[in-house]
Amino acid sequence: MPTNEATHEAWTLMAAYAATTSRIKLGQMCTAMSYRNPVYLAKVAATADIISGGRIQMGIGGGWYEHEWRAYGYGFPSAGVRLARLDEGVQIMRDAWRDGRVTFDGKHYQADGAIVMPKPLQHEGIPLWIAGGGEKVTLRIAAKYAQYTNFTSEPEGFAHKSQVLSQHCSDVGTDFAAIIRSANVNVVVGSSESEVKDRLSRVRSRMSGLTGDAAADAMLNSMSTPQAGSGTPEQLIESLQRLRDLGCEYVICYFPEAVYDRSSIELFARDVIPAMV
Repeated sequence: MPTNEATHEAWTLMAAYAATTSRIKLGQMCTAMSYRNPVYLAKVAATADIISGGRIQMGIGGGWYEHEWRAYGYGFPSAGVRLARLDEGVQIMRDAWRDGRVTFDGKHYQADGAIVMPKPLQHEGIPLWIAGGGEKVTLRIAAKYAQYTNFTSEPEGFAHKSQVLSQHCSDVGTDFAAIIRSANVNVVVGSSESEVKDRLSRVRSRMSGLTGDAAADAMLNSMSTPQAGSGTPEQLIESLQRLRDLGCEYVICYFPEAVYDRSSIELFARDVIPAMV
């Protein structure tokens, strides 16, 4: 739902973080392909990669949030069109980063000797995260071009999406094992189950003031189990270990309390992360 929460433009922040950090990888989850011309986006990302010393990653998807599309005047084309643009756009970015110049004649995008120099610092270009779990199209695009994928943290769902991705890799002739599979979790961690319940209640209270009760309840229902990221350290360790056993190599943690209270981050860093090393 649209709210007035602070939501900055992602690629401007990429450049700012690139200049003010030194070790962390920098990415987005995720950029909508149709919001920017892909050659322009390739140039923006290459510049940010140089500023960062080679730490940028490209999170890219077809885009889904209809309100934002229409509010910014982008229309809202069909899912087929959005995904076709994603397919063409990632080809353009990949070629631009690899060669420093790109020519492409697609149905949705064209480029005629567009120069993207200097190239990114990373060998073979910026890693591509193809976000989404659409089984017929999105995961096939990921099989063709992605270094990273991202889908559900629910174990059965993760295993199923992995099987679909593996089949697409076999069909298009790419190495399934070379694609890092990731999942998102909304982390609310407490030293006891009662503390977790209290933290979730506070998250719900803050969210309901922004989005209303129905949306806040839906959000809370989606994040209230250890599989989704909420629980004691012991519960989260068990859940994350199960994901790892299924082939998940990368977990993206969102801490909904972080702007108000960093103690859950500190507890997660102290008790959960060491157990996963």
